[in-house]
Amino acid sequence: MIDLLRGNRLRTGLASLVLTALVATGCGTETGHDPPPPDPALRGLEVTEQQQTGDRTVDLTVDSPALDGSAAVRLITPDGWDERAPGRTWPVLYLLPGGDGDHMSWTSDSDVEELPELRDVLVVIPGMPMFGFYSDRYNDGRGGPPAVRSFHLDELIPLLERGYGAGRDRVIAGLSQGGYGALAYAAQRPGMFRAAASYSGWLSPSIRAEVVLAAARFVGVDGRSLWGDPVRDRRIWEANDLYNLADALTGLPVYLSSGDGTIGDLDPPGTSAESLFPEIDRLAAEFSPDVVDLTEALMHESSRAVADRLRALGGDPVTHFTAGTHSPPYWERELHRSLPMLLAALRSNG
Repeated sequence: MIDLLRGNRLRTGLASLVLTALVATGCGTETGHDPPPPDPALRGLEVTEQQQTGDRTVDLTVDSPALDGSAAVRLITPDGWDERAPGRTWPVLYLLPGGDGDHMSWTSDSDVEELPELRDVLVVIPGMPMFGFYSDRYNDGRGGPPAVRSFHLDELIPLLERGYGAGRDRVIAGLSQGGYGALAYAAQRPGMFRAAASYSGWLSPSIRAEVVLAAARFVGVDGRSLWGDPVRDRRIWEANDLYNLADALTGLPVYLSSGDGTIGDLDPPGTSAESLFPEIDRLAAEFSPDVVDLTEALMHESSRAVADRLRALGGDPVTHFTAGTHSPPYWERELHRSLPMLLAALRSNG
């Protein structure tokens, strides 16, 4: 995977915001269970391909009306999934990738497949279009595709619960834009998820709207299609900002982490600052001279603002703010750190 912002140093990031999505090659064999037949109640969502890509990984290609196109989804299956009886379900961890929407990123860049704590959990890694920001497009008030939130919550989840052993006990986590998605989905659909975790999440995009638009433009996406013009359509931006959605999360277990953009203990020797693009480079003067990763510094700013807002509203988020950059080793570590909270919520009786 080539990082369009940082050469070869990082593999996802504003990294995740600007990577070209990988396309899975057609290798592997079909699983023992055929895709379920289309259900009209699912608005036409259809599985067009299903492949066993590893001992426990299954990749689905789906045709989505909400996206007006196809998308890929990776499942990390629990023990016994291949031989499941009709109606057998497992609790689910929805694990969201960054802004590239790559359904393979978590298995490529972390040890999530190897974690013994997840052998009795179905892990779902849903893809999305480049820079989809886990949102339904505003499109100047017209709506329409790509509607990522509708795809994930209204199309994909019912499909998985109908034919792939997904239960209704759910938690959600994600990195970068996926961190935003995890918290936004939990806030926008109260009761759907039992806990949410964000690793280096871009949680308050309206704070730096100009950077959102510049990053989108860098990868050939019209950023204004997301939530409109940040001045004219300020109310739309604010309605999609987790600072303003925090009241919906105060009763939920929430985990927030980020680095501050300085060199941390998981960064390799020789890590140094690299130029991104003018709209973010010019922000360097606002941060400490020790900051080598402005992307992560912005995620840190955003995540701390939402953490402070949650606490002001009576919430009690678990936070882990440290030195570090916007890179996969930190996201793997934070997944490990947050799993006890996520799994406790997933397995609780409440």
